[in-house]
This record gives sequence, structure tokens and C-alpha cells, in this order.
Amino acid sequence: MKVIQFIWIVLTGALIAPATGLAQISCTREGLQQAVDLYIAAQTKGDTSGMPLAAQVGYMENMVPADINKGLIKQPMKIDFHRSLLDTATCQTFTEVIVTNREKPYVLGTRLRVNRDKIAEIEILWTTTGYWLFDADNYLKYSSTENWDPIPESKRDSRATLIRAATAYFDAFLEGKTDQVPWGYPCRRLEGGMYTGKGAPDDTCAVGVPSGVNIANRRFIVDETIGAVVAFCTFGAGAPLAGGAPDTHLFRVENGKLRWVHTLTHLLMSDFRGKVPGKEGAAPPKKQ
Repeated sequence: MKVIQFIWIVLTGALIAPATGLAQISCTREGLQQAVDLYIAAQTKGDTSGMPLAAQVGYMENMVPADINKGLIKQPMKIDFHRSLLDTATCQTFTEVIVTNREKPYVLGTRLRVNRDKIAEIEILWTTTGYWLFDADNYLKYSSTENWDPIPESKRDSRATLIRAATAYFDAFLEGKTDQVPWGYPCRRLEGGMYTGKGAPDDTCAVGVPSGVNIANRRFIVDETIGAVVAFCTFGAGAPLAGGAPDTHLFRVENGKLRWVHTLTHLLMSDFRGKVPGKEGAAPPKKQ
């Protein structure tokens, strides 16, 4: 009799238990991390069936609405490295994804928006061979060795401070006022695959910053815990004969100062007008 009762308890528990993973999606850090984990699993397999997607999930690639069933998310990838921001204030995440596969290398910037217990939006900005300064091996080499560990709570910058630091950086491109940017030292920039750092204590991210380039349509995702802010934006917007390029800028900020800057730009090198390698300091992209 006891055996029968035990089996009944086990079966009942299995029936009423929530599906693994799906019930854990929420706007807490733990819930957002679960959303990221499910995305990484989906991107690895090229199969979104394990993601708790909203009935009419919004899907975008390079800032343009796209069909999720034909999207890059359906392409299986062997992911070598990823790092995520968790924004509990806006219920969003951002994940930098690096794939060094020789045949199909990618670096992705993926945004998720969670609505209660469902993923309501997926946005991927991708770069690959032939795009702006692309080098997945270099991206992996440098990104994976940087320290983006959680910052002690007493030393964390506020959300406003993080956004202000990113905004000052962007504004410098238009107005050339680099003295308004809270530069930290050392600071190193990873742009497509090009790295500005030399391992010196005076490494700076101020090198090559131009004027007259409008970085517009900024949408911020912030994670105070790791001192990070990322912006989806348009690089070179509003210039004559140019429509601008979809772009992400990811920043690590410590004590109010910039320490790391990662950029991804969906711009074919063959469509670029200006001097290389300085997108920071070159003409905006041609209209495609």
C-alpha cells in the first residue's frame, strides 16, 4: 500500500510541476538570466521551440522587422563565448555572442524583452565576414579575457551615471567635445575585431574619435550590477547621401569612467566611404 501511495505522489508531482525553464521567465535577474539561457540553447540548436515566446513575438534583424521562421535565430551555431546584461528596470537583456566557426563566423548583439512570463521581442544585430573590421577570432580573444565581473554594491554606478557616460561618448562624435567624455585609464575599444589597447596603463578609448558624425536612435539597456550599458543605435544618421548603419555600442563603466567599449556595425566594408580603419573619424556609410 505504501508503494502505491508513493507512486501516486510522484505521478501527481510530475503532473502539477511547471515545465522546466518556462515558469522561471520573469523580470528578476534570475528570470532574465533564464531567458538568456533559453536563447543561447535555441541559437545553438537553431530551434526556438524551447523558448516561451509570446503568441505574436516581435522579431528584428539589424533594426528591420523579419520573419522569425527564416531568421538567423534558426541557424544552428557553435557559440564560443557570450556575455549578457540584465536590465530589470525595462525587463530586457542584451547578449554578446561570438562564433568563430571558419565557414560561418558571427558576432551577434541580441536583445530580448520579457513580458511577464513570455519573451515578447527578439532583436539581433549581426556581423560576419566582409562587415565592418570583422574578426571573430580577435573578438573572442579580447572580449573573453576582459574583466566584466559584478561590481561590489557599494561601488556601483547608478543607471543615470551609466547612461550619461555612454551619451557623452556618442555626443562627442557629433560635436567633437571629447573633454566631456568620462575617459577611464586604461580604456580599450574592440571595434568589429580591431583592438585599440596595447596593454599599457595609459591605453585610451579617445583615439580616433571624430566630429560631425551623428549617432542617433539610441536605445539603452543597463545592468548596474556589472557596470554595463549598451545602446542600439544608428551610426552616421542624417548625413548627405547616407542612411546610417545599424550599430551597437557596449560599455563597461567603473567609478563613472569608461573602461571597455565594444562595437558591432552592420556595414559591409565594400559599402564604406572613407578612410580605413577609422570608422571613428571616417565618413558615414553609403546609402544601400
